[in-house]
Amino acid sequence: MTWKTGSETDTTFYEVLQKIKLHHKKEGQVFVGTDSLVNGSCCIFITSIVLLGAAGQKGGIYFYNKERYNEPTRFYSRILREVEKSINLAIRITEVCPSVNLEVHIDVSPEGKNERTSEMARALVGYATGSGFKCKVKPDSFAASTVADKHTK
Repeated sequence: MTWKTGSETDTTFYEVLQKIKLHHKKEGQVFVGTDSLVNGSCCIFITSIVLLGAAGQKGGIYFYNKERYNEPTRFYSRILREVEKSINLAIRITEVCPSVNLEVHIDVSPEGKNERTSEMARALVGYATGSGFKCKVKPDSFAASTVADKHTK
């Protein structure tokens, strides 16, 4: 699976993990999120890793990967798959760096809003927290709703 930096340079997941380890040593926080877009007869998923707040760091850095499926999925299945991808990535990161300060970002509106994804919020937040991760939904889920979203287009 090919990863890219925010400046579109190819990198490997191993190199991303090395950056995360160094970032963790400098007490930085890691944010993981996924967004998707149905484009004609295919569905594109973008998963991002955002690194912020390390000692001496100005701004942030991020990495992302793109996966394309040749069939669109139903809306709710697609949103569930986004969260599943983020959680699976978070698990991989914590296997290598167990004490990393990691947060999963979910691209859904909060429960109680009158949005299409609001009715899924409680279940998806439960999925993430039940998997052992802190998580945020819109408007605080920037790794999914801003960074990953930018690369779905």
